[in-house]
Amino acid sequence: MALTAGIVGLPNVGKSTLFNAITKSQVEAANYPFATIEPNVGVVKVNDPRLEQIRSKIESKKIIPTTFEFTDIAGLVKGASQGEGLGNQFLSNIREVDAIAHVVRCFANADIVHEHGTVGDPISDIEIIEIELMLADLQSVENRIKRVGRKTKSNDKEALSEIAVLDKAKALLDNNKPLSELKLTDDERALIKTFHFLTIKPVIYVANVDEDSLMDIESNEMYQKVKAYADARGSRVVTVCAKVEEDLSSLEDEERDVFLEELGVKESGLDILVRNCYDILNLRTFFTAGPQEIHAWTFTNGMKAPQCAGVIHTDFEKGFIRGEIYNVVDLMEHGSEQAIKEAGKMRSEGKEYIMQDGDIVHFRFNN
Repeated sequence: MALTAGIVGLPNVGKSTLFNAITKSQVEAANYPFATIEPNVGVVKVNDPRLEQIRSKIESKKIIPTTFEFTDIAGLVKGASQGEGLGNQFLSNIREVDAIAHVVRCFANADIVHEHGTVGDPISDIEIIEIELMLADLQSVENRIKRVGRKTKSNDKEALSEIAVLDKAKALLDNNKPLSELKLTDDERALIKTFHFLTIKPVIYVANVDEDSLMDIESNEMYQKVKAYADARGSRVVTVCAKVEEDLSSLEDEERDVFLEELGVKESGLDILVRNCYDILNLRTFFTAGPQEIHAWTFTNGMKAPQCAGVIHTDFEKGFIRGEIYNVVDLMEHGSEQAIKEAGKMRSEGKEYIMQDGDIVHFRFNN
């Protein structure tokens, strides 16, 4: 699966520091606007406790987690839709991602430059970016209407259908609302997806707080404003301290757990972010398990067994015969594959089986 989330935000909100943490890479995180010029793409492993649960019951040489891709995109400024700053490049890069992780600065630090000289109004920061994205979408919609409008004069059915959707989109944007609020039929949704609009992408707000706030997040007024804003739009908020996460990324697992315990938090904010990105993109995980490796694989919810076999290798999908399937829950309850078989929980599923999150599968296929 090649779905990606783009890390966006105003300059100096902590995007590149966050990216460094999740990829353990050395992306430049300098303290000045536009330190990130080319989009940096990194792959982060998805920490899934079920892998260790499986290994506790099935002896295996190694564990291979599934992964998720993040793109660190250059900071956007007011006027980007008109080409200000790195606007055109930013907008082009963000069109290529599937979800948006919108980093919002929720801490005060006089040593870190704020793009507009003030800190404390995260909603204003959010709106600067979201207005620019809506303006860019509006421009795209209006251009498309001009091109397609000519065909409607001859009653071209496809053109008429497209104009109807574009008119809905324009009306929404004219009222300063993102395209994610559009009410569409399945056919209309499939059509509008081809336009790669910016404000139709799912968004997670990432509240970048200071270390003290991690232990008492409710006391952070800026975070509370972001949460209220997200709640009103049906979006999610994930709290991170990007600097702490960067420090965590350099530690071994045991040291990392001790550090988190000292901070008074149960898990890394980045793990929570990855899980939420997974969820808003409708992604799920299935597993293969044997003596050589226990492997986690990403699939889109609703995919059938042959398609999931194709995630491993295209030949598996082409020659698919069946899948011998049980779930992690079954393994933890019965303790071994043999016991699962004896309990009648090992199922032989064919081409119409819809894979479920947590399925463990042995694919049978013709070479």
